[in-house]
Formats: sequence, structure tokens, C-alpha cells
Amino acid sequence: MIYLDNNASTPVDPEVSDAVFSSLRREFGNPSSAHAVGRRAYEFLEACRKTVAECLGCSADEIIFTSGGTESNNLAILGTARHHGKGHIITSAIEHPSVLQVCRHLEKSGFAVTYISTGRDGIIDLEQLQDAITKETVLISVMHANNETGVIQPVEEIGRIARRHGIAFHCDAAQTIGKISFAHADAGIDLLTVAAHKFYGPKGVGALAVRKGLPISPLLFGAGHERGLRPGTENLPGISGLAKACQIGARDIRLRVSHTTHMKNLLFTRLSTALPDIRLNGHSTQRLPNTLNILIPGILSYELVERLKGVVALSSGSACHAGSHSPSTVLRQMGLSDEEALSSVRISAGKDNTLEEIEKAVSLIIEAVRELRETSS
Repeated sequence: MIYLDNNASTPVDPEVSDAVFSSLRREFGNPSSAHAVGRRAYEFLEACRKTVAECLGCSADEIIFTSGGTESNNLAILGTARHHGKGHIITSAIEHPSVLQVCRHLEKSGFAVTYISTGRDGIIDLEQLQDAITKETVLISVMHANNETGVIQPVEEIGRIARRHGIAFHCDAAQTIGKISFAHADAGIDLLTVAAHKFYGPKGVGALAVRKGLPISPLLFGAGHERGLRPGTENLPGISGLAKACQIGARDIRLRVSHTTHMKNLLFTRLSTALPDIRLNGHSTQRLPNTLNILIPGILSYELVERLKGVVALSSGSACHAGSHSPSTVLRQMGLSDEEALSSVRISAGKDNTLEEIEKAVSLIIEAVRELRETSS
């Protein structure tokens, strides 16, 4: 099986799994307990928090551990909304469902929400964002890189706009941490979402970096864990995996960028040579080093995924929409027709893919496309 769906989830790095298993065996105490076993667990928890903070370029007391990207996004947006009670939120029309669905929920609760559009390149319209700001705007939420197209948004410019108007800026960076070099503090981001399983860590754990002094309200209620923002005994094995994944990502980021860029470019070169009518969706350079979203005329992408499912793992859209044959909302927002969106496939390489795998995958994809075109004709 050649795995080319790393934007959906990544294989757990062996160093990460070792850290998780070690924590399961050793750090079984409750970090809130006063005895020696509990104190050791607490010290381990805080060491992990420091490691994650160092990799993100923030301070340890700004890190709140969560169950993953969806919870972090919900805490950032709902937590800000609950603190203010009312107001206006700006987001983009191509966000992850864990952002869009929260915003739609808040609209039903009386909040005003503006959804900024993108061009064909998948980059949001900064002028439209600037014009949308009102005196009631309390939050701007824009993802760093899109999970379907890999297109990277101009978060530094968005951060400057937000700071200029005194508005909190939330950024879902689930797709960029561990894939490109990034320090969120330099980008003026107040709330940053991290998901471990997107960069070779375990599922079910993530973090929200909350800028010191920024007031948000909790979603859950219980004891005072995680600065009172996320009650519940911390998932030490998962957190240890997140911390190790952050540590490895910081150590290996240059190699990862170089390797996945090479794999991605080789994939596109080989495919476009054999299938000259294919087209890249989204900006050609302002994108993740590992991600291709390709329009392949004459096929339905879910049929291609089905045909290859035993030999090559790729995606006909976001993993969160698996099983759905409706056109990608992201691609439609970018101006693609329903037919074009339904003919588009996402291929996302990873740090462990080899040249031999890429060559084999290209051969299998080309063969499957030609067979599907012959069948449809």
C-alpha cells in the first residue's frame, strides 16, 4: 500500500510511539494528585508543555492541551464568543467544518458572521476582509493552509490587520505545524490550533495556544485543569506523543520540506507528462510542500479512489467528507464547476515516501485514469 493521504492523517513516527508507550508504563499518576507519583506526572506534563511551546515559539503557560483540532477550533471560537456575549466574526468560506459549523451555530445564537471568499488560486481576498471589519468584530478566524488544496493563506498580513484593529486572530494551523517552519507569535496570531495526528503524532490529542492575557471562556466545566479552560485529567500518553512529534518536527523540518517538495514535484511532473490535460487546483507556489489537488478531466475522483483503494491511498476531498460524492465546497468556492470539483483528487505525500513508491503510484494512477476514461467513453 502506497500511502499518499498524509493530509488526512499521518503514520505515527516510531520515536513518537516509543514516547507514548513509555508514558503509559511510567506516568500513570494523576497530575493533580499531591503524592510523589502525581507530582512526577505533573512535572512530566509541564515538561511536555514546555516542549510544545518551544516548537511553536510561545511560552509554556500559553499552551492548552485538547483532544485535537476540532476541540481546539471550538474552544478558540466559542470561547471568544462566550466571553464577548455578542458581536461579529470574520472567517473564510473554505475553512474546516470545525470552524464553519461553529460559526453557523453562532449565527443562530445572534452573532453576525462574514465569510470571506477566495479567488481561483484559493487565497482569500484581503481587501474584502479589511472591508468586513466593523466596530462589533471580535474575532477573525482563518486557517493557515487548506486541508484540501494545501494553499497557504497570508496569515502575517491578516495578523497585522487584526492587530491594527484590536481584534483577536485565530488560526487553524493543523495542516502546517510539522510541515513547514512557522512561529505563530511572529504572525500576530492570538489563538493557534494544533493537531498531533497531522504531523506523525497520535490521534485524539492537540493543543490551543492562547496568547497571554487574551480572555476566552471555557466550553466544559469541572476542575481547574489547563488554566481553567479545559477541565478533565490530562491525556498524558497522548500529550507525550504530541510533544515528541513537535520535537522531531522542529529537528527535521528542513529535511521534511525538501523531501516532500521533491516527492510532490515528481508526482506532478510524471502525471502531467502522461496526462497533459490535468490541472493543478490552487496557487502554484503558495502551498504546502507535500500537497497536490489535481483536476483530472474525464473521470470522477471517487471512482479513481475506489479503484486504487487497495494499492494507493489518496483522497477525493477532505477526509471529514469521506463517503460523500457531492462536489467539494472548497473547490466550488474557488470557482470550479461541479463537474470540475467532482473530477479533482488530493494527493498528499509524507516524510516516509520513497522515490520507488512515487514512481509506482504514478504508474498505477495513470493506468486507472486511462481505464476509467475508456469505460466512461
